[in-house]
Amino acid sequence: MASAGLTGGFPAGGNPWPFGQRTGQQRTFLEQVLLSPKGTQDSTTAASEVSGKSQERCLLLALGVVSVTMILTILKQINLKKKGRITLQDPEAEYPLPLIEKEQINHNTRRFRFGLPSPDHVLGLPVGNYVHFLAQINDQWVIRAYTPVSSDDDQGFVDFIIKIYFKNVHPRYPEGGKMTQYLENMEIGDTILFRGPTGRLFYHEPGSLIVKVDEMSEPENRLFHHLGMIAGGTGITPMLQLIRHITKNTSDGTRMSLLFANQTEEDILLRKELEEIATTHLDQFNVWYTLDRPPVGLLQKSLRALGLYRACKNLMGGDCVQQVVKGSQG
Repeated sequence: MASAGLTGGFPAGGNPWPFGQRTGQQRTFLEQVLLSPKGTQDSTTAASEVSGKSQERCLLLALGVVSVTMILTILKQINLKKKGRITLQDPEAEYPLPLIEKEQINHNTRRFRFGLPSPDHVLGLPVGNYVHFLAQINDQWVIRAYTPVSSDDDQGFVDFIIKIYFKNVHPRYPEGGKMTQYLENMEIGDTILFRGPTGRLFYHEPGSLIVKVDEMSEPENRLFHHLGMIAGGTGITPMLQLIRHITKNTSDGTRMSLLFANQTEEDILLRKELEEIATTHLDQFNVWYTLDRPPVGLLQKSLRALGLYRACKNLMGGDCVQQVVKGSQG
């Protein structure tokens, strides 16, 4: 970028070689030599002085460049350490990550923590995106999509909350889920392949979502002031990703409403955190629950008072909902 008052590297509106416009104190050494009224000897002496002083200036300039380079390198290293190194460098590559923790949340839901390449690494997942797990199960490659509940504020690990689909539990899925049962049987230290980031939604900035309606369409910028969210079961994870990101930014005034559907009250995942956020962000976030099987003996009026609503089969559905969130069954 040109300095202020300069056009093409020369004083604005002036001659490219405007010697007559400056006094001797203002002129460069080369200008003083060329404009010197003295003879050749004086010019030669002046040229020698110019050469010596130019070398000094070159040395100082070189030292200055080295100093600036060192400072920039140090700042870059500090900034890199602060932000963390990105794990998902290439969305088409596969990254083997080890299981380092497993926690039972309830009878069929687990928290899986996977280690990143170093304590300084972050996953590098844009808000609104997700990752794929890849595993070879019974000589077949199985791929499933999941959204972490941790963020790039967490270094060295990434967390997922995943529902396990066991065999002979659901009549529609007698064999259970291939990937979730594989995850359930993983031992600490076992690795699984990650691929990503993936997704057609990206929370660009406060009140702005970048959305691709389908794989072939161009990204569109959708502006909003109030974000409505619908989730069921472990489908809460992509919603929680957005909720956490928005509420931790004090300059983001986006309002959010969440309708969270579950089978029973005991199935409501992350309820404590959701209600803490609703309490600390009264004017920004509201959450309501709907249950397939509400607690026995509790009247519907009492359920409404608690924020618990009976499920409605014709509430909402279709591609418009499926395009916004991403998760996997099985």
